[in-house]
Amino acid sequence: MSALDSADEHRRFAVMLFNDVWRLMELEDRGPDEDALMIHEAHASLYHWLQVGTPQNAARGEWQCSRVYCLAGRPEPALYHAARVLAICAQNGIADWDIAYAYEAHARAFAVAGDVVAAREWLARAVAALDQVTEEDDRELLRDDLSTVESLLSRLS
Repeated sequence: MSALDSADEHRRFAVMLFNDVWRLMELEDRGPDEDALMIHEAHASLYHWLQVGTPQNAARGEWQCSRVYCLAGRPEPALYHAARVLAICAQNGIADWDIAYAYEAHARAFAVAGDVVAAREWLARAVAALDQVTEEDDRELLRDDLSTVESLLSRLS
């Protein structure tokens, strides 16, 4: 059995890659090579979650793919992955902060695309979903992320 045949190995790679994507996302002076690595690692993490994870893991992996494409200034794939998050949540009855982040992903991707009207519509959905997020820490994280979308939109207006 190869390492990739092991569910534990898939989980280990999924988590390791997901966390390294966060490291890259947080770099202030990320260059084109780091953007490419960030995108590849997000997809690789998602791949591993798709092998052994839950629908919730898949939704979060799709969300991370959407976010990295936003950071790289690539709205079309960001919108594709945002739609995947929403579809996975809808198909699996996933709510709470995952659905709120599906809305956030759409708002951010439309903002990156320069579509202020659509971005504001999705932002309003995400704000409305805040009440359904059960954990205060999760609500605070979402509020912070929504404020960054609002900042993007204020630069476009």
